[in-house]
Amino acid sequence: MTRSFDFPGGIFPPERKIISTRQLLREAALPTRVVLPLDQHIGQAAEPCVRVGQAVKTGEPVAIGQGMLTADLHASITGTVTAIEACPIPHPSQGRYLAVVIERDPDAPETWQRMPALDWRSADSDTLTERLTRSGVVGLGGAGFPTQIKARVHERHRIDTLIVNAAECEPYITADDLLLRTYPQEVLDGARLLARLAGAERILVGIEDNKPEAIAALQAALADSSPERDTCPIEIRVVTTRYPSGGEKQLIKRLLDREVPSGGLPADIGVLCHNPGTLRATLQAVRDGQPLVSRIVTLTGEALAHPGNVEARLGTPIHSLLEEAGLKERELGQLLMGGPLMGFPLASTALPIVKTTNCLVAATRTELPPPPVEQPCIRCGACEEVCPASLLPQQLYWFARGREHDKAQLFNLFDCIECGACAYVCPSHIPLVQYYRATKGEIRAHRLEAQRAEHARHRFEFRQARIEREAAEKEARRQARAKAASRVTAHNAEAEPSPRGKPALGPDSKEQLKQLRIAQAAAKASLRKAEKALARAGESGNDDTADLEVQVATAQENLQAIETRLASAKEASST
Repeated sequence: MTRSFDFPGGIFPPERKIISTRQLLREAALPTRVVLPLDQHIGQAAEPCVRVGQAVKTGEPVAIGQGMLTADLHASITGTVTAIEACPIPHPSQGRYLAVVIERDPDAPETWQRMPALDWRSADSDTLTERLTRSGVVGLGGAGFPTQIKARVHERHRIDTLIVNAAECEPYITADDLLLRTYPQEVLDGARLLARLAGAERILVGIEDNKPEAIAALQAALADSSPERDTCPIEIRVVTTRYPSGGEKQLIKRLLDREVPSGGLPADIGVLCHNPGTLRATLQAVRDGQPLVSRIVTLTGEALAHPGNVEARLGTPIHSLLEEAGLKERELGQLLMGGPLMGFPLASTALPIVKTTNCLVAATRTELPPPPVEQPCIRCGACEEVCPASLLPQQLYWFARGREHDKAQLFNLFDCIECGACAYVCPSHIPLVQYYRATKGEIRAHRLEAQRAEHARHRFEFRQARIEREAAEKEARRQARAKAASRVTAHNAEAEPSPRGKPALGPDSKEQLKQLRIAQAAAKASLRKAEKALARAGESGNDDTADLEVQVATAQENLQAIETRLASAKEASST
């Protein structure tokens, strides 16, 4: 029997999963209107590539990812783009974000725009990675990390193990459970695909023992695998149920007895983790050419008459899903997205589901009553005993309250996975995770502000350097003109007048006056010509005017010298 390791802490909250596992997985009704936010993933938001009034097919790109850490977005229904505007979305901030709104004609048939199918066993890695980039696949376990980035992790890390994170430890949520019961072979093939891309030598499926039907389905699919599928050995490892076994670092510890370093990633220790939903979406993108336009959502809670799991199109209004599940509005006390420990409350049922919507809990007031009033910390240490990351939650709480950000980071605040185990056991009912989350947000905001200030400082320094350089170049040109003019003056003092003029005659000669007047007219014409050339260069925006400025200065000095001689000749002739 395979040895099982363990992680520190953890809790045993009521599972309440049986509520949504009595019915088979089904497809939700096709919505007539979807709202697709442009930032349904970690990283930079996508940019719209459609316009209002444009007709789109299901699977057609409506927004293109920008930068490296991003993801494309596709139309989840066939219809017309009716708006590209800021809309409320399901997010802890309860803010409004730019979204593409699509409406369909209920009487019109659905048409798809799919990409060409690929054989993942024979296609090269670059082709497969590009397909994931264009398919908009992200982590469906709740994080929303772009999958194509994980597919390229082998470029910097050596990966020996790919873990299928099927623990699904959060109470109420059964989306992965029903997915594994219904599509076990697709999940395993998706794991084989990504293992090949990452260069992994083996695949481990980590699943808790409270999912016997899913375990049986996986074992049957593994037994039925054809030889061509056995590209990478797969092992199913069943672990005892304890929250939060589904945490990435915690599951790695349980399966491999490896610890992800503080501030590090699983790839640093040769491991890659993927959610079952992500693996199936990856296979569909490659094998079927189908981008990510839907996901499985758990609809549960005692305020629903028909709880279960549905595969729903992205952007579907939450209220339509709840109505299908028989929402009893009078009994609804609280609506959560995610589970009761790591999820967050929703202020409205009009919000759309997004790529990271794995569960909607419609709870009654009795089922999930409002939290008691927060009391002062009694320093009991219970939070420290259950922390799965071996942190000191009590100390982090005091640092968070006192806004001592440096100390909070010194005590590894960012290693907190926000599982909520500490708040669950706190006898003072302190919402510890809210304090940690707020402090992380403040630290990130300060870092961003510091980065912007540093960027502004560099811009100021570059601007000052540019101004000083331009001033030095201008001064060099001025000095060059001055030297050129002085040379002309010296030359005119020693030599005869301009070649157009005749040799200087005696001061009492009328011929000399005539020749000097001719030279004066020629010098004036030469000056006007040089000045016009300089003016034309300035109007055309030509910065290279130094030679023309020297010519103007030279012509001015030449004219001045001739006029001086002419004045002297006139004075001499008058005497």
